[in-house]
Amino acid sequence: MDRRRQLKAEYKQMLPPMGVYQIKNTVNGRVFIGHSMNLNGNKNSYPMKLEFESHHHPQLKEDLKEYGTEAFKFEVLETIDPEEIPKGMWRDAVKKLEEKWLEKLQPFGEKGYNKPKKKR
Repeated sequence: MDRRRQLKAEYKQMLPPMGVYQIKNTVNGRVFIGHSMNLNGNKNSYPMKLEFESHHHPQLKEDLKEYGTEAFKFEVLETIDPEEIPKGMWRDAVKKLEEKWLEKLQPFGEKGYNKPKKKR
């Protein structure tokens, strides 16, 4: 039974952090808020996305051309604890965290790169 507990603990340690991040333009203060099931992967890939202008937001692309990749900083805002949430609910929990941060920071228009969600 100890081996099983050890394997379970090792598995949980292998899980990538999941949660909400921001990409901040340090020159003009605009931010992009996003969510990810693998924050480490996003952190590692965002400089390449910026450099190759493959980010999906046109204003961010324009600012990238104007200020360069050095002007952008990746920051994790909040993560979920996978031990406290059933596995099947991780994605929903991460999306709710993103909604919370979008509401809190309001990164729309001149303040950010996100587009407001359309109300149903």
